Amino acid sequence: RTSIVQDTIKMLKWDLLPLPPYSPDLAPSDYHLFRSMAHGLAGQHLANFDEVQNWLDELFRSKDASFYRRAIHILPERWQKYVTSEGRYFE
Repeated sequence: RTSIVQDTIKMLKWDLLPLPPYSPDLAPSDYHLFRSMAHGLAGQHLANFDEVQNWLDELFRSKDASFYRRAIHILPERWQKYVTSEGRYFE
């Protein structure tokens, strides 16, 4: 399978970009929405999938547009901090 993928990449003349190393500064779980979810989940016990689904539905409904806008607007700043730090961890 690997050779099929590599052959296809060559046939399409794609240039592959190297993946950056894992960084906790870029971890999806550290983004705006997930921090809010983690805070809201503290002390919660959701017994089944329906409870999880209902909890998530309510969480998403409870956030106004500015919450989501802020989440998007802070991403470039986070990315720039990472680039400036040359991949080193920062607070």
